[in-house]
Amino acid sequence: MYISPTIQIADLEIELTYARSSGPGGQNVNKVNSKAILRWSLRESRSLDLGLKVRLLSALAARLTKEGELLISCDSYRDQTRNREACFEKLRALVLAHALPPKPRRATRPTYSSKKKTLDSKRKDSQKKSLRRRSGRED
Repeated sequence: MYISPTIQIADLEIELTYARSSGPGGQNVNKVNSKAILRWSLRESRSLDLGLKVRLLSALAARLTKEGELLISCDSYRDQTRNREACFEKLRALVLAHALPPKPRRATRPTYSSKKKTLDSKRKDSQKKSLRRRSGRED
């Protein structure tokens, strides 16, 4: 399966099964297996480089089975071929979303003007609250 010029998943790693769709569909709904279920063993995949594999395993941990398989199902359409293509598109989108490593954060210092604005704001708030206090003590 083609994801991008640098990322391809071997077809042997992907298993497709079909089931009956739920919901409305007329007379066809009880006869045709139009729901597509894609099963991909991410943990045992040899198609991905280690960095991408680790990012995917951590990002998709909630969606993986105990065996490390990613399950994607689609029953949006009435026919099997469009549901199968939709499963492939979902998989492609998931892999592409995590294909690039996250940009490392560089620590920066606050600017002079931002420090000045913060201190001015604090000074104004302090003055405002000091005006609310009683000026003298009355018994």
